Amino acid sequence: MAKTLYEKIWNKHVITTLEDGPTQLYIDRMYCHEVTSPQAFAGMRRRRLKVFRPKQIICMADHNIPTIHQEKPIKDPVSRNQVDTLARNASDFGLEYYPMGHPLNGVTHVVGPETGLSMPGMTIVCGDSHTSTHGALGAIAFGIGTSEVEMVLATQCVFQMKSKTMRITLKNKLKEGVTAKDMALYVIAKMTTGGATGFFVEYAGEAVKNLSMEGRLTLCNLSIEMGARGGMIAPDETTFKYLEGRQFVPQGKTWDRALAYWKTLRSDNNAVFDKEVVFDAADIEPMITYGTNSGMGMGINDRIPSIRMIDESSRVSYFKSLEYMGFKAGEKLIGKPIDYVFLGSCTNGRIEDFRAFAALVKGRKKAPQVTAWLVPGSWQVDRQIREEGLDKILTKAGFKIRQPGCSACLAMNDDKVPAGKYAISTSNRNFEGRQGPGARTILAGPLVAAAAAITGKITDPRELIL
Repeated sequence: MAKTLYEKIWNKHVITTLEDGPTQLYIDRMYCHEVTSPQAFAGMRRRRLKVFRPKQIICMADHNIPTIHQEKPIKDPVSRNQVDTLARNASDFGLEYYPMGHPLNGVTHVVGPETGLSMPGMTIVCGDSHTSTHGALGAIAFGIGTSEVEMVLATQCVFQMKSKTMRITLKNKLKEGVTAKDMALYVIAKMTTGGATGFFVEYAGEAVKNLSMEGRLTLCNLSIEMGARGGMIAPDETTFKYLEGRQFVPQGKTWDRALAYWKTLRSDNNAVFDKEVVFDAADIEPMITYGTNSGMGMGINDRIPSIRMIDESSRVSYFKSLEYMGFKAGEKLIGKPIDYVFLGSCTNGRIEDFRAFAALVKGRKKAPQVTAWLVPGSWQVDRQIREEGLDKILTKAGFKIRQPGCSACLAMNDDKVPAGKYAISTSNRNFEGRQGPGARTILAGPLVAAAAAITGKITDPRELIL
């Protein structure tokens, strides 16, 4: 029978399936960070268990680490304890650990793809919902809970219900000045935050095929924000060129064998998905959010929807969101003053995002009232920034590059946006307090962030593209 890409990878990893119950699924790679792993390791100690396959587990701190002065001890005692605990657990259980300052340290979902630790055909898990990022390589990648982290540590398997399948096709090409982040925010706004609940999404179509690997990683990263279990893209020449020669990718004849298998990883022509959705990429404009979930998005020149346009079941949260953000129905946000700009996170902390940001600010100056946090997603990205001379462009424009980490994506480290302040953020969530108690987050792509950083207000970046 014809199969989808999801079904092909899933079937290859099934150990057993309980009647009318979950599947015991073999896991190729698990990433552990400092926030969701401590209780799992504690459970392993209580049961006096060893990690079943330690070489398939990678540990690195990212959520709690500071993005300046990483050579010094972490000041916040809670953050320091979490990072120290991960280091101790990795040592005690014989696991690979990339500490702060290590050449392979960074945001987990940036490091995995760029080093080749994540590859096509894999099953990949982490105690983090944005594990869906790795699906861009043609993998089944999803977030798991702490008890499931312990399960994988002990058995290299996890119990999972098989998801329904959805294909989202984005036909035609993106316009100039429109990025993968805009594409993702557009899809979420159309689908709503619950529109893909219960599904594993495969992205397809001309606009997806034309995306760089970094763009695909951004798109899959945000799959969870519309309720999907994960997102994936069939590997192709873009994927293979991206992976070839990376540190942990097979070499020589092993590469040839791997490549031959990876080329089979695509949905069959007559494969049947549980749901098909089609969008026209030519309709997408640079996007921003106006509320407190990722689905409350609109074109940068549009007006906030009126109450009549909101589903009755969502009106309470709609009013609450506008009150929190200080916005009004029907209001345009173009020209709205901005206090903070954040470039980074597992959504937009890759080298391509810094290239785009630098290209727009080149020859211009940061607005004096704007605080800008430019945070590479890894030390490898940091090295590329300096090798390509992007650091000189950014410094001349009045920006400083911070050290790698999750940073202002979430308020678990020192990079917090103050209460009441507006931040244009290239991260993935705009919940109340996500970037700090009372912080007001507007999600956007790297070009919109760059335009806001130099004008001090929400600006259509296409007006600045030369």
